[in-house]
Amino acid sequence: MKTRKIYLNLLAIIAAVVITSCSSSVTMTSWKNPADKSQISKVVVMPLFDKLEYMKPFEQSVDAYFNTQGMKSVGSLDFLNPNVKYPIADIKRKCDSLGADAILVFVYKGTDKSENYIPQTTYINGGFGGYWGGGYWGGGYWGGGFYGDGFYGGSTVTTGGYWTTTSVVSLKASVFTKASKDALWTADIQVVDPNYVDQAAATIAQNIYADWKKNNLLK
Repeated sequence: MKTRKIYLNLLAIIAAVVITSCSSSVTMTSWKNPADKSQISKVVVMPLFDKLEYMKPFEQSVDAYFNTQGMKSVGSLDFLNPNVKYPIADIKRKCDSLGADAILVFVYKGTDKSENYIPQTTYINGGFGGYWGGGYWGGGYWGGGFYGDGFYGGSTVTTGGYWTTTSVVSLKASVFTKASKDALWTADIQVVDPNYVDQAAATIAQNIYADWKKNNLLK
C-alpha cells in the first residue's frame, strides 16, 4: 500500500507539470530610451483593442498586478468612455489630473496560426517495472504475477494521430511620459495559445514590471 501511495503521488506530480507546461507562454523583447531618464510612479494602463470584451479584462488584470506590487496604476476605462474618440490633448489632461506620470499603451499587431500533425505512437506502459527500470522493483511480485497486466503490470498505450493548431498573439507595448514626445520604453510581446485574456494579461504584467525594475524605471 505504501508503494502504491508513492506511485500515485508521482502521477499527481507529473500531471501538475503537464498542466503547467500546457498553459500559455509569454515572450517579450524590450527597449529602453537611453536619452530619457524618467521614472514611473503612477501609470495609466491603456489597451487599444477593437473589442471591449478583450480590453476590459486585459486592462483590469495588468492594473491589478501593478497595484499588488506597490506601483500605483489606473485603467483607462475607469475615467474614459470607450465609445468616445478623445483628442490626445484631452487624454493627457485627464491623466495629469489623476497624478499619472506615464501612460502604458498596448496595440494589437495580429495573430499567427500554424498547424502541426502529432503522429500516432504506440508504446508499452510498464507499470512499476518500467518506471523503476528493473532491479528489485522490475520483476517478481511487483513486476507481474499478482497484479497481472492491469494498472501495475503494464498496458499498451496509443497516443497522437491528430492535428494541433498553435496561435501566437502579437502586441506592442509603449510607455510615454511628459518628458519626451518619444517613447520611454517599448516592447514586442508574443503570447502563445492564450486561453484567457485576464491570465495572459497578468503574465504580461509580471514580465513588464520585472523589466521596468531591471531598467530602473520605477521610482
